[in-house]
Amino acid sequence: MEADRSVFILLTNTGTFFTKIIQGYTKAPYNHASISFNRELSELYSFGRKHPNNPLNGGFVQEDLKTGTFSKYPNTTCVIYELQVSDREVEKMKRVLHIFIRSRQKYLYNFLGLVGIALKEPVEFSNSYFCSQFVAEILVRSGIKLWNKLPALVTPDDFRQSDRLQLIYEGKLSEYEPET
Repeated sequence: MEADRSVFILLTNTGTFFTKIIQGYTKAPYNHASISFNRELSELYSFGRKHPNNPLNGGFVQEDLKTGTFSKYPNTTCVIYELQVSDREVEKMKRVLHIFIRSRQKYLYNFLGLVGIALKEPVEFSNSYFCSQFVAEILVRSGIKLWNKLPALVTPDDFRQSDRLQLIYEGKLSEYEPET
């Protein structure tokens, strides 16, 4: 019997101009998704801003709650979900993640993919992702299927609708205290 492990899905709303535009369309409370391999969220990955001040320079990022984009927006709200997975699934996810880490410079933010979501038509490029597409891709490539849709059509709100995810926190990201 394999031991149960967890990964964590963080959904956030920074309240930025870009966020408000997306929210105006989606009507969803959160519009950014990240994945972490620990409850402290110290190993947090996504596709987003490479530099906090420039929303147009995006790509694969290891996010940091204390020094990155989130630190620039102290009123960021969030939900954190726990997903029970097996050791083997975590191993697969980390293998997929390391492909992204090794080639981080070649990855771009899939701005056109956001248009694709609006049109319900997947827009995919081999080296280009948006945040929820990236998290869904990590899960799908590891054999975890939460939805019946392509990663290029997965939105942050889809994570909120998944019954496999267990809510562990909702509130201000800056006030999150992981249980020990």
